[in-house]
Amino acid sequence: MTLKEKDFIEIEFTGKVKDGEIFDSNIKEDLEKVQSKLEAKPFIFSLGQDMFLKGVDEFLVGKDMGEYKIELSAEKAFGKRNPKLIQLMPMRVFREHNTNPTPGVMFNFDGRIGKILSASGGRIRVDFNNPIAGKDVEYKIKILRKVDDKNEKTKALIDFLFRKDFKFEIKGKKISLEVDKGFKQFVEMFADKFKDVLDLELEVKEEGEESKAGEVIPSKKSMKDKVEEKVEEMKERVGEEEGKESKEG
Repeated sequence: MTLKEKDFIEIEFTGKVKDGEIFDSNIKEDLEKVQSKLEAKPFIFSLGQDMFLKGVDEFLVGKDMGEYKIELSAEKAFGKRNPKLIQLMPMRVFREHNTNPTPGVMFNFDGRIGKILSASGGRIRVDFNNPIAGKDVEYKIKILRKVDDKNEKTKALIDFLFRKDFKFEIKGKKISLEVDKGFKQFVEMFADKFKDVLDLELEVKEEGEESKAGEVIPSKKSMKDKVEEKVEEMKERVGEEEGKESKEG
């Protein structure tokens, strides 16, 4: 069975720096090798929809079910290192949070993961490049199955876009999502994505509110921008496991 764009598949995968260490996986044994705190769990995604690393995504389109070893250059993986992402930060930022900027430690700066390079003279050099940037990588992929169940597909898309377990109901060509209060406008921005990937018209209601068909607020950001933000989140979680600790900065 040849895979094509928009097919949903479940995979086992392990990513590592070429001839080096593992940096991401959903296989328990591989995660244990790097003492990762990430949970080993099934990963389901839609091909060609920027739900996984683009280089891997592109490789799998047109392939059959099976196991693959995929080698990617830095440019096709996490990109080249950008000198502009090495920045100076004042010591007061760390003092305000009672933290010590020790070289080699990873910090979370309002959602941006940075590695401390040096600390001297009241100025801290922080590297905001992805830890895998500039490195060639290898992925081992095992395609477990093609996912055809609409509910499974929907759960996978919701998890990818929102990192939430929203209640939903599918009736015909419509999907109704029940979301937390304050989330409605944000979720409605993804109506086009639900239509494109699942061929479903999106209706959204907050907890305790009646669903109103057709009330979709136009997105203030393009769909491409929003999806790219989610892909960056996925990349950044690699950084969260690279240092000895991750603290609020």
